[in-house]
Amino acid sequence: MYRKLIINDIKKSKLISITITAFILLAAMLTSLAAILSVSLFTSIDSMMENAVTPHFLQMHSGGINRQQLLNFADKQGNVQDFQVSSFLNIEGAEIAIGESSLAGSIQDNGLSVQSERFDFLLGLDGNIIRPAEGEIYVPLYYMKNGQANIGDSVVIHGIGFKVAGFLRDSQMNASMISSKRFLVNESDFKKMKEFGKQEYLIEFRLTAPSAVSSFEEAYLAAGLPANGPPAITYSLFKMANAIDDGIMIAVLMLTSILVIIVGFLCIRFTLLAKVEDDYREIGVLKAIGLRTRSIKQLYLAKYGALAGTACIVGFVLSLFLKEPFLENIRLYMGESDSSGLGLVLGMLGALIIFFVVMLYVNSVLRRFKKISAAQAIRFGAPQEKTKATRGFRLSESRIISPNIFLGIKDILSRKKLYVTMLMVLIISSFLMIVPQNIYNTISQRNFMAYMGIGECDMRIDIQQTDNIAGKTEELASSMAQDSEIKEYAVLKSYMFDMPMKDGTVGKLKVELGDHSVFPIKYSIGRAPQSKSEIAISKFVAEDLGISLNDKIVLIVDNQKKALTVCGVYSDITNGGKTAKAIFDISDGNILWSIIPVKLHSGVDVHGKVVEYKNRLSYAKVADIDEYIKQAFGGITDAVQKASYASIAAAAILTMLVTLLFMKMLLTKDRYSIAVLKSLGFKTAEIRVQYLAKAFAVLIVGILIGTILANTLGEFVGAGLIASFGASTFRFVVNPIFAYLFSPVLMAMCVGFATWLSISGISLLKIPEYIKE
Repeated sequence: MYRKLIINDIKKSKLISITITAFILLAAMLTSLAAILSVSLFTSIDSMMENAVTPHFLQMHSGGINRQQLLNFADKQGNVQDFQVSSFLNIEGAEIAIGESSLAGSIQDNGLSVQSERFDFLLGLDGNIIRPAEGEIYVPLYYMKNGQANIGDSVVIHGIGFKVAGFLRDSQMNASMISSKRFLVNESDFKKMKEFGKQEYLIEFRLTAPSAVSSFEEAYLAAGLPANGPPAITYSLFKMANAIDDGIMIAVLMLTSILVIIVGFLCIRFTLLAKVEDDYREIGVLKAIGLRTRSIKQLYLAKYGALAGTACIVGFVLSLFLKEPFLENIRLYMGESDSSGLGLVLGMLGALIIFFVVMLYVNSVLRRFKKISAAQAIRFGAPQEKTKATRGFRLSESRIISPNIFLGIKDILSRKKLYVTMLMVLIISSFLMIVPQNIYNTISQRNFMAYMGIGECDMRIDIQQTDNIAGKTEELASSMAQDSEIKEYAVLKSYMFDMPMKDGTVGKLKVELGDHSVFPIKYSIGRAPQSKSEIAISKFVAEDLGISLNDKIVLIVDNQKKALTVCGVYSDITNGGKTAKAIFDISDGNILWSIIPVKLHSGVDVHGKVVEYKNRLSYAKVADIDEYIKQAFGGITDAVQKASYASIAAAAILTMLVTLLFMKMLLTKDRYSIAVLKSLGFKTAEIRVQYLAKAFAVLIVGILIGTILANTLGEFVGAGLIASFGASTFRFVVNPIFAYLFSPVLMAMCVGFATWLSISGISLLKIPEYIKE
């Protein structure tokens, strides 16, 4: 019986049935997709890092090392499972050519390596350990992804040719945000190239208890072992770096999914109420002949159960196809997941949850059957709503707006509860349209660097891993002072200081000294140091030491203890994220590196100036800051941009579809009122104006509230996503043309078009059918 009733009912109300199915399908598909992608990402990362046997602790070092000293340290540490020192031959980008493309403009530290002996293996795209033959070179995926390298290309390094035999997965340096990249060559080729590069070392440890890596790092630094390089990096940081590009994409997708699901459930309510309105007289007849309310509800639940079940099954199946383009990047960089079955199970579970939530929701909406009067339903064919009089808002007193617009607005004020649902959907649609675009606009702006620990500038010069850093820095600064095209610059020098801890041990802290007011960064709390007794620390340092604003840090400066007050906390994506900034003087100490950010006068060709200094400074890395951002964050910004475009399309479609459904439901409710208006002499065109006025009045309020929420609450949502790759604080950079012009106009077009389609049937409404004695 149910089967026949369901089929007949679907045939009778095809539009509503299709719409309900579509929304449930969308909710199930997005939920399933988010579950599958999340499982695939994190299990793929775990699988790759297990196959590569990624170190739990890595210290990069430039200079001589005493392997026996390191071995003795490892033997004394009960937590060390394995230990090795790997070579990294740093090669200037200008000396590397892949095909016709030079790496002179690359911000990456490119170097040659051989395959590791014990762990930290470089893997091929098949997941196996690579063993290159003589003359072969395996190139990082980073250069394949940006189109600079293909299999079979020639690679020339200092005049010596290699052939690209394949691409490698590097569990340490896969991510674009990691500024070092390893090229894999045969051991004999590596020996030939030694004279052309600068030898660096990767000092690596595998631990029996990885959770104790912080105490191990303290012991390493306290032992005075080699640490002339960026701060040590741990297993958890490697994992986070590998997850960033795809993780931020999935996070934006999940945000979009949640909002779409919310809108979907609101739309289910729309369509269900519209269906009840259509069937109002039939429900009255069923009640009149003695059918129980429970039995009537079962008829609807059977129908919606069939629709929801079909939609969830199809949604889950569609998610299996839709996941493929999203998984391409994950599979390329991390390989296949070992837990694809788990992803499918969780995806199926997500779709099943949507089914049960829909049924519970439908059941709750159908409770209103108890309030339906059989006599009223048979007489009027639609529920008679109670409306509240809007005192002080009379047509006779209106002199500004036309009577039809007035009547439309008055209807909203007298039936506020009815319009709340449409208002909520428009608010969510506006939020959905603006927030992802705001996130993209923020991270693609140059000033976003300031939230990541890098001052905003035009050009950046790094002097590191060379002899006489101090002398070369001073010489360069003197030369730049005479350059008329340079507006301002700052010399920032980094030193390593001993830091006595409360437990009696001695830690290490890298501190950047110089004038931090020239190219300021953004602080999550506090400010930049302004006196010689103040210090600003990165978020990771604050978390490791368990300190915050106004706490004290003691450093050994010029062989004496120096107490410093924490004046600010900032985010830092450079040097492992563990840095500090101060302005005190130092008379003795080895400079780890120096950075000179440069601001050029307006009109100066930045690219030309970068080329000029690159040609002059063979010992320094010179980068156009815009190119730096593109190379470091290009993958993330591209992913967020795609997600923002998808969100705009989804919001536009939802706005149009929801408006169409809502106005259809409203017309169903108002059939009696429309018939009365027609009998009083109102023309069809005038009644249409009233409904257009209702739709646009709700739209205006929805856009205003949605825009405000997008720029306030949306900023907190965005901050949560941005925090996943290093920035603990940020402020939206709003594109006013998009947020305040394009978005409202697009939504207005969608609402106007949908409303016009909905009210086109008013002319067909016959007065005698809905006005009966």
